Amino acid sequence: MTKSIFSAVLTWRFWRELLVITAAMSIAAAAIYYFLLPGNLVLGSVSGLAMVISSLLAKVGITLKVSLAVTIINALCLLVGYLMLGKEFGIKTAYASLVFGPLIDFWEWVCPYQRLLEPGATSVMGDVWFDLVCFVLILSASQAILFRMNASTGGLDIPAKILNVYYHLDIGTSVTVAGMIICCTAFFINPFRLVIVGIIGTWLNGLIVDYFTISLNKRKRVCIISEDYERIREYIVNTVSRGCSLYEVEGGYSGKMTKEIQSILTQDEFASLMTYIRENKIQAFITAGNVSEVYGMWSRHHKIPKKTRHHNGN
Repeated sequence: MTKSIFSAVLTWRFWRELLVITAAMSIAAAAIYYFLLPGNLVLGSVSGLAMVISSLLAKVGITLKVSLAVTIINALCLLVGYLMLGKEFGIKTAYASLVFGPLIDFWEWVCPYQRLLEPGATSVMGDVWFDLVCFVLILSASQAILFRMNASTGGLDIPAKILNVYYHLDIGTSVTVAGMIICCTAFFINPFRLVIVGIIGTWLNGLIVDYFTISLNKRKRVCIISEDYERIREYIVNTVSRGCSLYEVEGGYSGKMTKEIQSILTQDEFASLMTYIRENKIQAFITAGNVSEVYGMWSRHHKIPKKTRHHNGN
């Protein structure tokens, strides 16, 4: 067990994913620090819940920094994520959660938001709606990157991921459902107007997360009809290293029997296949459509090994 963990740490993929997670969390922390904290804007996120708790405790004379509250809440959510979503998700999310609070402090050290405020202003952008739009766009991009890598920012992204995995809701819908509950807690510390702004922001967050997730996860479902299907099949299996399925088809006009090839490819793999067909002047009828979700044996990173390849692809 220890040996397998040590071997995984030594891989380039491990360090690459660690760097990407760190960068994504740094962006999310900046969005929270510069666009939420100045105006006390609460959206449906762990940071929003942390702001509510911090403000309520301050009213009774207890000081709790938002960054520390974020760390505590994330720690409480991690156990659920680890148990229900698996070890890989749990470990990656644990790392992301633990660096989240310190990264908020990092941005405070680099450039306190007070330097960016106009005299008497409580908003970096000068308007709460501009702050909302900036925050949602930046955070949604960060969330989509993390979800794609089977990780999350922690906190409320964990129940959102649970809803996505166990109830097959779109990830954006899951984020919205979990976030709306937190938005309602803001009535304890914010006026009605700011709460409504937060609810709208949470709804937009769910929509934009879906948009970024679909964009990042987009695949091509390719259907090819050609008399030279064997060369195409060989290229997909042996060069692109993807599986494919072959179906008997009959031409409606010619009456000739031939084969149709179907395969799921990444955008780069699809471009490579089209280049091969064009350069080799292969006559083919090709249709391609976008696929945003693929389940089962297909994997972006793990392609079919040579020893399992055979004539019928999948």
